[in-house]
Amino acid sequence: MADDTTIIVLLTITVVLLSAVIIVLLGALTVLLFRINRIMKHIDEVGKNVAEATAWFTPTKLFSTILDLFHRD
Repeated sequence: MADDTTIIVLLTITVVLLSAVIIVLLGALTVLLFRINRIMKHIDEVGKNVAEATAWFTPTKLFSTILDLFHRD
C-alpha cells in the first residue's frame, strides 16, 4: 500500500512540474511572438519609407515634380 501511495505522489508531482513548465514555455512563446510582431511592423515601416524614397529617383517623378513647381499659379 505504501508503494502505491509513493507512486501516486511522485506521478502527481511530475504532472504538476510538467504543467508548470508548459505554462512557462507558452508564456515565453507568447512574449516572443509579440516582440517578433513589433519588429516586423518596424521592418514594414522601413520598407515603406525606402520604397517612397526610391520613387523619387525615377526620372518621371523628378521631372514631373520640377514641372509642377514651375507651373503653379
